[in-house]
Amino acid sequence: MCGICGELRFDGAPAQLNTIDRMLHQLTRRGPDHAGSYSDGVFSCGQRRLSIIDLSPRSHQPMVDTQLGLVLVFNGTIYNYPELRRELSGRGYRFFSDGDTEVIIKAFHAWGEQCLTRLRGMFAFAIWDMHARSLFLARDRFGIKPLYWSATANTLRFASNTQALLAAGDVDTSIDAIGLHHLLTLHAVVPAPRTILNGIRKLPPAHWLQIDCNGQQTLQRYWQLNATRDTALTNETDWYEAVDVQLTQVVAQHHRIADVPVGVLLSGGLDSSLLVALLAETGADDLRTFSIGFEDTPEEAGNEFIYSDQVVAWYGTQHQRLLIPNAAVLTRLPEAIDAMAEPMFAQDAVAFYLLAEQVAQSIKVVQSGQGADELFGGYFWYPRIAAEINGNAVERLRRHYFDRDHAEYLQLIHSRYAGTDYTGEWVAEQLALPGADELIDAVLRLDVTTFIVDDPVKRVDNMTMAWGLEARVPFLDHELVELVARCPPALKLNDGGKYLLKKIARGRVPDAVIDRPKGYFPMPALKYVRGDFLMMMRDTLMSQACRERGLYQSDYVAQLLAAPEAHYTRIQGNKLWHLALLELWLQRHVDSIA
Repeated sequence: MCGICGELRFDGAPAQLNTIDRMLHQLTRRGPDHAGSYSDGVFSCGQRRLSIIDLSPRSHQPMVDTQLGLVLVFNGTIYNYPELRRELSGRGYRFFSDGDTEVIIKAFHAWGEQCLTRLRGMFAFAIWDMHARSLFLARDRFGIKPLYWSATANTLRFASNTQALLAAGDVDTSIDAIGLHHLLTLHAVVPAPRTILNGIRKLPPAHWLQIDCNGQQTLQRYWQLNATRDTALTNETDWYEAVDVQLTQVVAQHHRIADVPVGVLLSGGLDSSLLVALLAETGADDLRTFSIGFEDTPEEAGNEFIYSDQVVAWYGTQHQRLLIPNAAVLTRLPEAIDAMAEPMFAQDAVAFYLLAEQVAQSIKVVQSGQGADELFGGYFWYPRIAAEINGNAVERLRRHYFDRDHAEYLQLIHSRYAGTDYTGEWVAEQLALPGADELIDAVLRLDVTTFIVDDPVKRVDNMTMAWGLEARVPFLDHELVELVARCPPALKLNDGGKYLLKKIARGRVPDAVIDRPKGYFPMPALKYVRGDFLMMMRDTLMSQACRERGLYQSDYVAQLLAAPEAHYTRIQGNKLWHLALLELWLQRHVDSIA
């Protein structure tokens, strides 16, 4: 797990290592163990390393294979690298290191872009071909690892976060009107290739991009998800057994492929509790688990220790509880925003940031349950969408999922950002793609391949990597996802959702954890908009910077401030918080470099 960056010049001028240094400085926290850079005329690159596999200097990056004429910078983990290494060795390749990094170099040399279909894991990497003078960028199937880029007429730069690109300079920081519409409609999701800024783009998941030294680009998708019933599995028992076997193997593999201990972020929910159970069942010893909680409010408990403690007691894990006073949430909020490569509305971003800080003091790698809800139908809006019969596909999704309808969006933003219903148009195209039998199949496919990328997955990556902590997400193993995507929706949505996971967990996890209502990370200090938190949002939205930016219409902001706890989205996000968070992100990331 690392942070990567690079620069390719199209005008023949040499790439500058001082630019790489500026970007590497912004990536330090992603990789505190080692820093390296490389230059080859028009191309230069750099990497900050978090040592997880092959801890020796032999796996330092940038990794240069002079025999093959390839240079690699890589962020991620390839879980099937031992099998690939054996296959490549059989083809005559000789290795000088023991990790997954060199396997990617050899695989690319052996199979070209087709190597991506053989990689099982999370990855974002760049390969420079010294002979062809071309750059190859690739991202994993679900965008678990980020990869951003910016371009001018003469230069393309790439990096693991937007902060590095902004530090490099020459970025158009004006607001992307379409990205803004997505952000404020899909609870901070801006589907690739866009971001909120016109000058920064991101490589879409499951894609590769090749650029030569003249600036010619080729972009191609290498994988897509099929959500049809094209399967030999025909009944509930078949599905239960197949998913049980596949999930157990994946969880064990995510634990085994590391040369450092691997723990679990244990929230007290079904997903993370099942990870602990399956790890214990497959023989993982010295299990380490970590939970976070906050102060209660009169309306809500601030932690789920009552559930996580039961799992700890069942399996005797080495457990660490972290209890955060509510006052610290607001105090540390600016730090968490600084760690966001893009604006994030989910309030638990701060929780993950504070939890990762503590976990990273004792461990480098954790498993986390992100992806299970999207894969197995765990959110309350899925049954509502499936049951909706009125309107076309977009209207049926919009009615239960969009944060704002287009008419409200036009009341919110300044007229210079107005346009058509960009999000509705884009979603309509996605839902109409072939390979989904029912609307809910298409919705779940869109969620697991797109929405999740720029919400929970990006949030976990940013907040954990801010402390040099690698978070692994076994529920997003592509072979597991391919299996579950074909499962009949009724088996997912039965019993309030996640029926198959509940069945797999029965007898392995306390019944109280399985049968509890669906929970969301409790953050009372941010959920209930009052006191110091409300004052902070009011000060932000009334600030000179916000007024001069002119992003929001004052009447809309005044309406939200007049009743801060009365305006929620369809999936229970606070609309005032959305506006304040976006403005804070712009102040801390864009205004600070002006």
